[in-house]
Amino acid sequence: MASSSNTEGNYHVFLSFRGTDVRKNFLGHLYAALEREGIYTYVDREELRKGERITPALMKAIQDSRIAIIVFSEDYASSPWCLEEVVKIMECKEQRNLVVLPVFYKMKPQEVRTPRQSYQKAMVKHERKFGKDLEKVNKWKKALFDAGNLSGWDFNDEDEADFIKRIVNEISMQLHRTPLDVAKHPVGINRRIVYLESMLNLESDNNVLMIGLWGQGGIRKTTLAKALYNHIFRQFEASCFLADVRETSNDSKYLVPLQENLLFQMLQEKELTVSSVDGGINLIKDRLRHKKLNALAREREWFGKGSRIIITTRDNHLLTSHGIDKDEIYKVETLGDWKALELFSKHAFLRNNEIVIRQDLVDSALHYANGLPLALEVLGSFLCGRREKEWESALDKLAKIPDKNINDVLKISYDGLEDYAKEIFLDIACFFKGVKHIKEVLDSCGFNTTIGVQVLVEKSLITKGTKTIWMHELIQLMGMDIVKQECHDDPGRRSRLWLYEDICDVLSGDMGTNVVKAIVLCLPTTEAIYIGPNAFGNMRRLRFLIMINVHNSFQGPICLPNELRWLEWPECASSVLEFPSGPKKLVRLDLHKSNVQVEMDQFKVRI
Repeated sequence: MASSSNTEGNYHVFLSFRGTDVRKNFLGHLYAALEREGIYTYVDREELRKGERITPALMKAIQDSRIAIIVFSEDYASSPWCLEEVVKIMECKEQRNLVVLPVFYKMKPQEVRTPRQSYQKAMVKHERKFGKDLEKVNKWKKALFDAGNLSGWDFNDEDEADFIKRIVNEISMQLHRTPLDVAKHPVGINRRIVYLESMLNLESDNNVLMIGLWGQGGIRKTTLAKALYNHIFRQFEASCFLADVRETSNDSKYLVPLQENLLFQMLQEKELTVSSVDGGINLIKDRLRHKKLNALAREREWFGKGSRIIITTRDNHLLTSHGIDKDEIYKVETLGDWKALELFSKHAFLRNNEIVIRQDLVDSALHYANGLPLALEVLGSFLCGRREKEWESALDKLAKIPDKNINDVLKISYDGLEDYAKEIFLDIACFFKGVKHIKEVLDSCGFNTTIGVQVLVEKSLITKGTKTIWMHELIQLMGMDIVKQECHDDPGRRSRLWLYEDICDVLSGDMGTNVVKAIVLCLPTTEAIYIGPNAFGNMRRLRFLIMINVHNSFQGPICLPNELRWLEWPECASSVLEFPSGPKKLVRLDLHKSNVQVEMDQFKVRI
């Protein structure tokens, strides 16, 4: 028989036993004790068995259970049915991390795994009967050997009630350590888990190992960490997953609850109180240094040998500053084309969906997301159930205005930057993604470009090529949106201008203000636009002006600010460029296709 199942149809515990040995006493008492604790337990009705192969229903019950208890009694191995159960249970332990707890009921573990005595006699009998199918018998022997080596309970002549109480307490504690909810559609996770498990070197108990999962926002570092945690946490004496550490650790008043949460999950002591952050550090070191743990935390020295600590971060430098070597850091990458399509489709198209969407619209959505899981999930869910016209409108809107849910996640990395790094990031996002030799331009503005670019790489905001700098399209859109949000309706009150229409409006109407720091306009072919003599007059903070294939129709003198560091305007048609009196900061001047007159002795420039 089986107790009533929980709402998901899964069992907490599967009991494997030989009924003739234990059904009327020990098993009945154990089952009753588990039921009193609200632990849903599957117990097979042995008298209904037919044949010697376990039924699909029984196999499913094993697969759907979280814990399997194998009661090894004297006559257990004589039943081919019981041996098939052990094989299936050990398969699920290997494939699905089923927790397996053996009970050696008036037996010694070595009798099971060797086998000896009654188990040896049973296996000899099976070999005679299944001589033509020795593979089956060998599977049984291996399953008995593996299960017999597991840590469990030995019952001889002790008090049965106390013994059962210990089992129920252990089961309750194991069930409290529940797996984490990973993702609705964990596409592309399993392959990465295999690699990360090899990085963890779980076979070694000699040291404490920390690994880092590093990548940009929205790339599913936490999802990957949860999946890895679920895959391995039952192999450890204790485990803990601390979520949202960045948010809760920004303010010291939230660190104490974080420490208490860590200690509670590890030690299961409800009354444990941390008085202060410093006190919590010492308490963690004292109480956890002898435990083998799987955790997300900070210091190796806090934990016992064999512990594994997993850290997720957008900041590579955070990992290296904590002594994590390069070969212990896993860079989480965006999804490839096929996995991106699979994840997007699972969110965008329901199984019973009868709406047909053009392939070019699907391709546009995938191009927008560019393999970023967060974007694939958010965009797919938003478009789900909508028709083609709505897809067209939504994608057209996203090309101009980023999705807020995606943007807010990506912007967290930007918000944590120092001001100089923010300036470099915005210049790259608005002007210089994929452009060669931008360091000279940024250096001319007085930025500490070398360290600034390195910080942006470490924060997962950009990647460095041999001569160029790249960033994910959605991160670039986030940067551009930050600038647009500086003033919605008036581009002349934004710090950077790069759009043709905005630049034409500002320069032709003398709409520029001292907010404008940089203007870059690179047209595919030469085009004339009107630029008045005072177009730059109010842009006192303008650092660089780059105008490629831009021919100005105004022929008179144009006044430029003294703050200008970098001027690149090959096709400038004005006869004179003027600067106000006072110190000049120009370090680069490129007017090689023009006949502009400039008082060169005023500047220290490179032409």
